[in-house]
Amino acid sequence: MIYDIAIIGGGPGGIGTAIEAAVHGIDKVILIDKADNHSSTIRKFYKDNKKVDRDWKGQSLSVDGNIPFMDGTKESTLDFFDQLLDEEKIDTAFNTEVESVIKNEDGLFLITTSTQSYKAIAVVVTIGRMGKPNKPSYKIPASIKKFVNFNLDKCSSGEKILVVGGGNSAAEYAYDLADEENDITLVYRKAEFNRLNPHNEDVLRAYNGQERLRLRLNTDIESVESASGKIKVNFNDGYHTIYDRIIYAIGGTSPVDFLKKCDIELDENLKPVYDEHYRTSVHCLYVAGDIAFDTGGSIAAALNHGFHIVNSFLRRSGKIYSHTEKIEKFFENNPSFKQN
Repeated sequence: MIYDIAIIGGGPGGIGTAIEAAVHGIDKVILIDKADNHSSTIRKFYKDNKKVDRDWKGQSLSVDGNIPFMDGTKESTLDFFDQLLDEEKIDTAFNTEVESVIKNEDGLFLITTSTQSYKAIAVVVTIGRMGKPNKPSYKIPASIKKFVNFNLDKCSSGEKILVVGGGNSAAEYAYDLADEENDITLVYRKAEFNRLNPHNEDVLRAYNGQERLRLRLNTDIESVESASGKIKVNFNDGYHTIYDRIIYAIGGTSPVDFLKKCDIELDENLKPVYDEHYRTSVHCLYVAGDIAFDTGGSIAAALNHGFHIVNSFLRRSGKIYSHTEKIEKFFENNPSFKQN
């Protein structure tokens, strides 16, 4: 299937885009989130019964689209979003982390996750600002933390580096660093790669065969420790090796890293560049939610992003955006959500 719109991130910006698309008959929409449900930031960081206001920091906000968001609590807001998504039967893929978004020569986006890939005409990135890389379960001593990376920052050349992970990011880190005259080992806990795209696996195998890097498969790390200003890595096969640096690529990402991988232009403050319709430098690639705010913003403002994005998408398709009665009918059928 080719989706009309693929939405990466299940917060208010993503939900707003999904609902606005659905009420206008854009039925090929998928919402992808690495958490086990939508609105993970609200679930995790809002206290129970916390008041949720439509206005934000004293600024009165109108809702531009078809979702008449109201004041409420953490619980009523989550219930409201649950009902909206259920009512429109939006396709969702939870517990699914997007690894890359690439625009192919045919104009379609290829969205790659750890388990499968999706194709879409347009993509909306609404991942928030709280994304961060996964960290290992064992302790990293403070004395060596400056030699531990979760991306390629601070890497140079001439170092002995261990890259940890079995996904596409780990593979790309490994062969990119090998190209910079570094001594690279890639360690992966499983016996075979099962998440790599064909290109990355081919490059890894070729570099390994040419001894431009080493692969240590079916091997895990038990602990790391300081060794005279370097990192001693203790493997589960009884061996240990000294490295100058470790780079972990075991899932998770910062918003900036992800935006760069999407080829989205960033300004001097590393914020995405977009127009009044939240269109980025990549045709049909949009941003919404927290990453489209200068500082912070309300749920209502994030929902408005969805309105503008769907409006832009429809106009590019030669259609006209309008308000519909579907949401009003939803409130008639669900009186417990009647607007205050």
